[in-house]
Amino acid sequence: MDLSARIFVAGHRGLVGSALVRCLERAGAGNLLLRSRTELDLTDQASVASFFATEQPHYVFLAAAKVGGIKANDTYPAEFLRDNLAIQTNVIHSAWQSGVRKLCFLGSSCIYPKLAPQPMPEEALLTGPLEPTNEWYAIAKIAGIKMCQAYRRQYGFDAISVMPTNLYGPGDNFDLENSHVLPAMIRRFHEAKLARVPNVTIWGTGTPRREFLHVDDMAEACVFLMQHYSDAMHVNVGVGEDLTILELAQLVAGTVGYTGEILTDTSKPDGTPRKLMDVSRIHAMGWKARVGLGDGVADTYRWYLDHPVAVHR
Repeated sequence: MDLSARIFVAGHRGLVGSALVRCLERAGAGNLLLRSRTELDLTDQASVASFFATEQPHYVFLAAAKVGGIKANDTYPAEFLRDNLAIQTNVIHSAWQSGVRKLCFLGSSCIYPKLAPQPMPEEALLTGPLEPTNEWYAIAKIAGIKMCQAYRRQYGFDAISVMPTNLYGPGDNFDLENSHVLPAMIRRFHEAKLARVPNVTIWGTGTPRREFLHVDDMAEACVFLMQHYSDAMHVNVGVGEDLTILELAQLVAGTVGYTGEILTDTSKPDGTPRKLMDVSRIHAMGWKARVGLGDGVADTYRWYLDHPVAVHR
């Protein structure tokens, strides 16, 4: 990838997109194309086609998506399916049509079956039923992978797909209604500490195991793959280690200084029992995550404290 070329980061204000911008700027990219949602509606086919025809980007990072945790996925299935399909279809097609040199599509570990072998290899895709609470988002992301493969096969379009594990970090969404588990915990334990609440209840049994990757590591992996990888097979990106949700809650509570009791609500869904990525493919290419979970959570908590307006909207 030529860092002096025109690089479009779709979704640059989101968690991954903003990390990609930071990473690319550190690497020396000086010609980034950035558009907010009000400036360019990626679900609008005509607007996307016009943008690509006018701006002629050379490289594209497709980080834009409608995202959320278990509650949001389960509450808004139509929006998660419709909006993500529209964004992916419009951007991938217009990128190919306008002569983009290479595109990186970002997916999610939820593409894998609920009971996939652990750790989950790339080959586990489409080998079993999905987790019901987020199957709409998963199906959209699987369609994105297949679209990249189809455009590569039929048109020779150099589109790669990258599947991250659970992401967190500066710029995360801390809204308790639609955030992912780690930022939600940071906010809940912080507010419980301030209010001197004697206990905090987490969803489910606390036994599901999850893997967490700092978003700056994810951004570096995407840039690395754009520079060193070109194939139809999607690539897992993670740390190769996981912990239980209860252990995560204990880590977050310790980081924010909450000393109350942590309770579990077994009437709430657990989601997939385990989601550990097999990252042997990207490790073999020479890339490994660098940010440890303890340091990453502390970094994210500092960002949360420094951005009260952004996180409490």
